[in-house]
Amino acid sequence: MMQKRTKTAENNGSAPFKKSPTKFFLLVFALSIPFWLIGRMAEHASTGLPLNIPVSALGLPFCPLIAALILVYREGELGGIRRLLKRVFDHKRIKQKIWYVPIIFLMPAIMLLSYGVMRLMELPIPQPHIPFLAIPTLFVVFFIGAVGEETGWMGYAVDPMQDRWSALKTSTILGLVGGAIWHIVPLIQAHRTPAWITWQCFTILVTRILVVWLYNNTGKSVFTAILFHTMVNVSNSLFPNYGSHYDPAIVGLITTMIAVIVTFLWGSKTLARYRYAKNINSADSI
Repeated sequence: MMQKRTKTAENNGSAPFKKSPTKFFLLVFALSIPFWLIGRMAEHASTGLPLNIPVSALGLPFCPLIAALILVYREGELGGIRRLLKRVFDHKRIKQKIWYVPIIFLMPAIMLLSYGVMRLMELPIPQPHIPFLAIPTLFVVFFIGAVGEETGWMGYAVDPMQDRWSALKTSTILGLVGGAIWHIVPLIQAHRTPAWITWQCFTILVTRILVVWLYNNTGKSVFTAILFHTMVNVSNSLFPNYGSHYDPAIVGLITTMIAVIVTFLWGSKTLARYRYAKNINSADSI
């Protein structure tokens, strides 16, 4: 009976145990402490990476993945680990391929809009210089980091949170705790100003709304979240010259406007029921 129930749960893509987002968050922060300490000791070292990424951020993205694997193993043993890791490339859940358009191009569009706004405001900003040869390398590096983060945030934490709260509230909590607050220490170690850190944390929070929106509309595909997260970091790093003039205030406000539109059109409860579509019966419809 137990084997049959476990196999059924595996076929449905859901774990046969009750996940605990609270334990997950606490474990992620506990695992992050050593990396924060390493970052503090090497605070004045240069990583040579875009956006002045601190040393602590090199290993930090894997803390959510490690935390999820630990909890899944304790709660569901090896079968749960296998199911979780398989979700890294669960692109078959994306039934309507049109969703690849916002997944891939939404963040570059936001960066282009922010560039246009900065030009209109006559802020000192150079002409864009996109190093096309560096894009594949940046994509691979940031994809690996996104796997470490999103397998935890979206592969483990988001579904039990949405079982309890609306998609918008879940996005806000996940964006605040698992995004903004979690990034504060690395941002401080990157020697950012308090205002810059505040705006960046706000941008991370509202971006999580878009992640959950895309996730819910693509059959709850973790691959969707990973790919979108990758495009966020790649786009930020290329703007307009290896992230030299990235402004989180302008990017955050533009992202907020898009998040408001998304929430209005798809509804705060699920972020997956398009207001003007006919005969919507699933979260895969647009």
